[in-house]
Amino acid sequence: MESRRCTCCGHAFRPRAQSPQQRFCSASACQRERRRRWQQAKRASDPDYRDNQTRAQRAWATSHRDYWAEYRRRNPAYRDRNRAAARQRQRERRHATRFAKMDAWTVEIMVLSKASTAPLEVCKERTR
Repeated sequence: MESRRCTCCGHAFRPRAQSPQQRFCSASACQRERRRRWQQAKRASDPDYRDNQTRAQRAWATSHRDYWAEYRRRNPAYRDRNRAAARQRQRERRHATRFAKMDAWTVEIMVLSKASTAPLEVCKERTR
């Protein structure tokens, strides 16, 4: 059987006879990538699968409420990076809300005529 290049790592491998369309080698990182791509495609194409995954993730998050707090406590580098990214997102949001439209103009109106000293009747006669 011929040798192929792994889609993930690029190394040569011999596909199994039982899987003639095999595109990934047997390395654990490549298999993890294969499963990740399959799951991503499945979520995009199958609304039932996507709904089931969403419900399962919510159930897990509900039963492990302290997971992220504990993770941030154990990983201060992640926590600091996450906080810096959050501050940057907040700055961008504040800046974005200042302008409703990017093509809007700011106009300053100034009065250029000076007050007339002529009586009002004269002004009315001039407009006729």
